[in-house]
Amino acid sequence: MPLTFTLDPAVDPALHDGILDLWTDVSNAGGAVGFVPPVAREAIRPELVKQLAALSEGRARLLVGHDEDGRVAATAFLTFNTHRLMTHWLWLYTVMVHPRHQGKGYGRDLLAAAADAARTFDGIEAIRLTCRGGLGLERFYGSCGYKEVGRVPGAIRVEPGDDRDDIMMLLPLA
Repeated sequence: MPLTFTLDPAVDPALHDGILDLWTDVSNAGGAVGFVPPVAREAIRPELVKQLAALSEGRARLLVGHDEDGRVAATAFLTFNTHRLMTHWLWLYTVMVHPRHQGKGYGRDLLAAAADAARTFDGIEAIRLTCRGGLGLERFYGSCGYKEVGRVPGAIRVEPGDDRDDIMMLLPLA
């Protein structure tokens, strides 16, 4: 059964906790969403608060996918670029699908829903994201229409002796 996506849902305590649980579970399953396992909810909470502050300030929009049981199963934050010469594209951050739903095509669905949402925003012509090298994520994003437009070798230090490339990807919306 497909996920049900909602753009800009009301962030109540249940959604807050659902996103926090999702982020923790994805991180602890090895997902490249800013943390390295093992990680506790309390370590992730400040980052979630920063994302939610961007929502409340109008700098970002939230896309949430719920599964058939109503649980938070996927998220992405669409963040507007504030540089006056770059407002024609936005950033896609914290792209996550719960590990229990991996392999069902929900990642593709999430990216398609994010692109559909971005097309409704005035003046937005492209989506940009970065991903951690060494996991094949650039192949996944490439299969969804994103093009690699840059790479910074060794920019992400997962742990001492394990540096990964920071890969920049772009999806034109036209």
